[in-house]
Amino acid sequence: MKKMTLFIMLLMSLTLQAQTAREFTIPLTDKGEATMVAFLPSHPSGRAIVGIPGGGYSVLSNTHEGTQWSHWLNEQGIAYFVVNYRLPNGDRNRPISDVEKTFRIVRDSASVWGIHPRDIGIMGFSAGGHLASVISTLSDYEVRPDFTILFYPVISMDERVSHVYSCRNFLGEDQKNPEMVRRYSTQNSVKRHLTPPAIIIMANDDRLVPPVTNGVAYYSAMRNAGNECAMYIYPTGDHGFGVGPWFKYHDQMMADLGNWLKNRPAPQPDAIRVACIGNSITDGHGIDMATQHGYPAQLQRLLGNDYWVKNFGVSARTMLNKGDFPYMNERAWQDALAFKPDVVVIKLGTNDSKPQNWQYAAEFKKDLQQMITTLRPDLLNTAKKKGKKAKKGAQTAAKPEIYVCTPIPAFKSTWNINDSVIVNGIIPIQQEVAREYGLKVIDLHTLFANDADKVQGDGIHPNDKGVQRIAEIVAEELKKK
Repeated sequence: MKKMTLFIMLLMSLTLQAQTAREFTIPLTDKGEATMVAFLPSHPSGRAIVGIPGGGYSVLSNTHEGTQWSHWLNEQGIAYFVVNYRLPNGDRNRPISDVEKTFRIVRDSASVWGIHPRDIGIMGFSAGGHLASVISTLSDYEVRPDFTILFYPVISMDERVSHVYSCRNFLGEDQKNPEMVRRYSTQNSVKRHLTPPAIIIMANDDRLVPPVTNGVAYYSAMRNAGNECAMYIYPTGDHGFGVGPWFKYHDQMMADLGNWLKNRPAPQPDAIRVACIGNSITDGHGIDMATQHGYPAQLQRLLGNDYWVKNFGVSARTMLNKGDFPYMNERAWQDALAFKPDVVVIKLGTNDSKPQNWQYAAEFKKDLQQMITTLRPDLLNTAKKKGKKAKKGAQTAAKPEIYVCTPIPAFKSTWNINDSVIVNGIIPIQQEVAREYGLKVIDLHTLFANDADKVQGDGIHPNDKGVQRIAEIVAEELKKK
């Protein structure tokens, strides 16, 4: 019997070793106060997850909310990195910077570790879930995860509806500052198209972190933004179950999480990156779940897996930098640059036709040139040769092919949008600039001239048929490459 027991233990040990090819620790700070523990799988799928243990920002619960996840994840071919982050102790930037540095290391080392640099998720528990949501909503594109897993997360920093000590430990003196409480209550920081897809896992009887004002609030913000989000609330389990086998719904929870991960699409590493830049027509105003049904999403389906299409549209935005809501002031613009696209589709100009914006008509050409030469710094010489002065800005490393779309017709003058200004003012400038830089123009205005049935009742925004039509037109042009 003793020999049989030893044999079983040896077999289990060999099985564990077979799933994890390498385990090592990397210091994240000079003195080693923060570390990253890596578990690389024997048969990598290309996916990775950065794990953020909980502990109320006062300790780290890094066993069942940390290292004990390595076997199951490695078994799925997922590389796993546990962040033993520094506690805030009055400075919330300490844990934030430790997690962001982990993402930089993992993405920089992706090719060596068998990881797709754009298939890296974050998984956080309780206060670690709050930290994971901060990284998912507030960090720059380069260190933002591609998907988010939140276990019974602290989301609100309002201690009246959240975990008191997580709030106090994270914000410190700023707990008295309503602006900081709102900013770091991350349901307020969810951005349409930009915040990564998420799954939220909780127990209904959680008495430590109220689900409704935390995890459910994050889900509501995601759904209201039209972002992809799943939520699983089990009847019992209270708080802090992690990967612990004592959780009554452990097997069901693992199956649910595994199924969600299995059905999470990842772009092909060599896919052609397409950035869709624009206003509400790109954003998907009036299209429910626009992240999955707007024109960029339809474009993705038409182009297939050889392309990776991302929506960087923001409603009400203008090309004009003196407009009421300039696009180039938006985070989406910075994200689009960081995306390093191979192809850019620009669809701006509709809101510029409003009287309060078109009073700056003389600057429309210059601002369009600025956008183009920021995307393509190599074209700055073209502007200089033609005697044009183009402003510098953040630059992409690549030389994307740029398509300039004319606005679709304004069938009504809703919001004082003026089709005459679009036809006689904006489109001629777009065509002139495109000629100067050798860019392609997609004349949506002409192609939509007889499609009043493909716009919503406001006469401005395309309906479901309209976004499909735009996607078909753009796809046809891109396939001509």
